[in-house]
Amino acid sequence: MSMSSHVQELRKKHLALSSQVEQAQRSPSTDDLEIRALKREKLRLKEEITRLTH
Repeated sequence: MSMSSHVQELRKKHLALSSQVEQAQRSPSTDDLEIRALKREKLRLKEEITRLTH
């Protein structure tokens, strides 16, 4: 897998997590710990994308 395709996959995962976080925040049955875990994973992906592109 080339570096650009790897970064592209990470961006897709980051976008999917964004959608999951938004959906979880709208759902009253989702607990804060789950939302926090999704946000943490989203941040980790963003940091990895930044690290790989610079």
